[in-house]
Amino acid sequence: MTSRFLRTLCLLAPLVLCVPGCNIVMLLGYLIGGPPSIEPDFEVKTKDSLREKGATVLVLCYAPTELKWDNEAVDEELARMVAGQLNRNDIKVIDPDRVKAWLDKHPDWDKPSEVGAAFGVDFVVYIDLHEYGLFEESSNNLYRGRADLIVSVIKMDEVDKKDRLDEDVVRTRDGESVYSKNIVSRYPEATPVSADQYPYASFKKMYLLRLSDQIGQLFYESYAGDDIPHRVL
Repeated sequence: MTSRFLRTLCLLAPLVLCVPGCNIVMLLGYLIGGPPSIEPDFEVKTKDSLREKGATVLVLCYAPTELKWDNEAVDEELARMVAGQLNRNDIKVIDPDRVKAWLDKHPDWDKPSEVGAAFGVDFVVYIDLHEYGLFEESSNNLYRGRADLIVSVIKMDEVDKKDRLDEDVVRTRDGESVYSKNIVSRYPEATPVSADQYPYASFKKMYLLRLSDQIGQLFYESYAGDDIPHRVL
């Protein structure tokens, strides 16, 4: 929260000098008290929380084969970035390297709850990626990150205390989908940028950071103005 608030403060402080009349009082109150917080959509809709004490979360991303032709590891990269965002916001997440190693050994996994059961987690955040790209449509020299995806949360069945040490029981746990949200993302929103402006790897990192934060904000508190640094490249 502190770093986000300071970032927003630096962006808005110069505006104080330009605001006439009583509006300056409102803006000063905003700067002193901090921006209003936005409750995570997941918590609003389900009355549940990934931040509850003792909860563990696994992030899993699926991308169809045809989408990975031009973005070979996008599922792994996005899952890793989202896991990082959740971890930085005090949500306990299974190490993405462990998840990747399990997926490599079990390429025939069938449903997200199967992966969640293997790690004994409480929630699986499942990202179903339908569209992803880094270039403006029909262009090879203009960057614009774009994605269309569905974020679901599977809440794993609880296990009786007496069965928690029984690996066979834990591994056969199932889960229930308790939340679903469609995200359509464009970055930058207003207009694409020239591919000459940034190396490909740098722009990809910038967009994955933006997209992962959009996903992450479904589960942790955010603040008005958090997206200001992302609006202008």
